[in-house]
Amino acid sequence: MKAFFKEFKEFIAKGDVMSMAVGIIIGGAFTAIVTSVVDDIIGPVIGLICGGLDFSSLSVGIGDAQLMFGNFIQAVINFLITAIVLFLIIKSFNKMKDKADALRKKEEEEAKEEEPAEEILLLREIRDSLKK
Repeated sequence: MKAFFKEFKEFIAKGDVMSMAVGIIIGGAFTAIVTSVVDDIIGPVIGLICGGLDFSSLSVGIGDAQLMFGNFIQAVINFLITAIVLFLIIKSFNKMKDKADALRKKEEEEAKEEEPAEEILLLREIRDSLKK
């Protein structure tokens, strides 16, 4: 039993598990942001455009059962809106990241051009000492 707990402790202490936990927590917070954008901003705008259509009340009765297919349609619409919002957010993030990477690369190249390599400095010192 001690070996089990020791192995479990090592598993939990690994960086991968901790990184995954942080990712899950941040993902939950990000989900709240996306849900708010969809429900509080985009949803009402689409409601205005579509005349306030709400499919969730659509249903059909079969005997004593009530099939709420409108909830399914509303869930699909919400999924598509959420997917579009996520796509736009990730696309914008990637565009900003690409610009930052390009700027960083340009700065690194300029720094290399301005500052001669250590070997070149050493060769210059040798040349100057040989001239003397």
